[in-house]
Amino acid sequence: MTTIILSPDLEERLTEEARQRGTTPELLALESLRQLFSPVGDQMTGGAILCDLLAGHIGTVNGTTEALSEDCGRRFAEGLAEQQRQGQW
Repeated sequence: MTTIILSPDLEERLTEEARQRGTTPELLALESLRQLFSPVGDQMTGGAILCDLLAGHIGTVNGTTEALSEDCGRRFAEGLAEQQRQGQW
């Protein structure tokens, strides 16, 4: 465990910021140090989870209710055969 002695002005600023955030000076100092010294991967994402990163891109799409993933191999083969019959292939 390491003890850090703060100057009075820095201690006052830390205490005031912690009060505004509704936390303790100790927890605010720990959070700030963790952010400062986090691994590079966490810095790129800001510690966000995948859902947070994709929040603006996740949604629903209007489309067919047909289950397009069922029998896809058979339907693909039928589509190729149809193209071949029409001379497109």
